[in-house]
Amino acid sequence: MYASLILLLGVTSLYAGYNLLVKVSSGHVPAVATTPILATIALQTAALAVSAVFAAGLMLRGGHVLAVSAPAVSWAVAAGICIGAAEIGYFYLFRGVGGTEPMAANVAIPIVVSGAIVLTLLVSWLVFREPFTWVRLAGAALVVAGVVTLFADSARAAPAP
Repeated sequence: MYASLILLLGVTSLYAGYNLLVKVSSGHVPAVATTPILATIALQTAALAVSAVFAAGLMLRGGHVLAVSAPAVSWAVAAGICIGAAEIGYFYLFRGVGGTEPMAANVAIPIVVSGAIVLTLLVSWLVFREPFTWVRLAGAALVVAGVVTLFADSARAAPAP
């Protein structure tokens, strides 16, 4: 139980770091650059390197079977496409798109993450037939209310053109 909780907290911290560091990286893309795509490629290359080092460590330790089925690989590729496209979108959100101002991290990240929570909750219930209770519905409603509040405050606090 505690090992799972520690892992969950670690993954949460790393995911927060990922989100915040994309914001920092976006702020360092020169104004003359027409796209932040090289920063996205650097991010994905670093992620691949971490996975390769982890796999190498498992192989050196021995006793691990790294083979997975073709469907596992196919779904993982689909997930990679989603995260790759999301990363590109993040860089554009944080850099500004179409002449708009860059979006603040304290608005964009909670909205994206909270939106992902609600979508995941619904899809998990509809597609995977995972339990969906009134308590989870209430939690999703609170998340949506929080997202609306964040977005409304962001719009109110934005400087007039």
